[in-house]
Amino acid sequence: MIKRPKENNVKEWMLIVDKKPLSGSLNMAVDDFLFQSLSDEPQTFLRFYRWERPTVSLGYSQNIRKVVDVDYCQSQGIDIVRRITGGKLVLHHKEVTYSLCSSDKEAFTSTLADSYRLISQALMRGFEKMGLKSYLADAPPETYVKGNLPCFSYPARNEIEVEGKKIVGSAQKRAGHKFIQHGSIPLEKDEGYLGPVSFLKKEESKGRMISLSQALGEKASFDRTVERLASGISEFFKINFKPKVFDAEEKEAIVKIQKERYANKDWTCGVKP
Repeated sequence: MIKRPKENNVKEWMLIVDKKPLSGSLNMAVDDFLFQSLSDEPQTFLRFYRWERPTVSLGYSQNIRKVVDVDYCQSQGIDIVRRITGGKLVLHHKEVTYSLCSSDKEAFTSTLADSYRLISQALMRGFEKMGLKSYLADAPPETYVKGNLPCFSYPARNEIEVEGKKIVGSAQKRAGHKFIQHGSIPLEKDEGYLGPVSFLKKEESKGRMISLSQALGEKASFDRTVERLASGISEFFKINFKPKVFDAEEKEAIVKIQKERYANKDWTCGVKP
């Protein structure tokens, strides 16, 4: 847990670090529960987590048949889930995933673009602690915005780049002043799944993403990465973290969300309840 010196009126965020890898449907259910749990008063949850096996996540509005080779995923034991956030396809495997849910208008402003930029800047503070020089990307080509290429094909505006390559892919959902943002930070290079699962042509996959291990020049661990990112976020937003542990009632609510939504084939295939 990252602690700052006690000061008057220092905000406190709830921190969840799931070191044990979870299924895709359970990971999405936990994030959904946190988003639904936000009160009207300023409140923020930050969560870091892992995936028990390779999992494709789709943006809320994506057509599954246009962006995912479902048959290939089934033959290779690759899970498919649909997020509540927008954005494009992400292949989650050996990575650190973060989610940030907040109803704090003072910390994040009321717009998607501004809160997106602030979260990127906070993550950059964490990368700086790892010795990396990172920067915010400009707008991507219009063909990427309107097309079906995966998330890591191009950086979106205000996403993070290192050495000219995308290192974080994020997506957000807002409901009034409340929002949730997911983000994927690859620890290691993709093992060749992304092309087959996403119909990605070889020439479309060259050199636009970088893993944290590649950027550092040494193997990046989940624990070390989370420690540095949490420290950077704490410093940037000038907040303290308080560990969050789910009680029995909350766990039951999470499993209910998992069964009704993220483990539901209708939801995954795009039939919105």
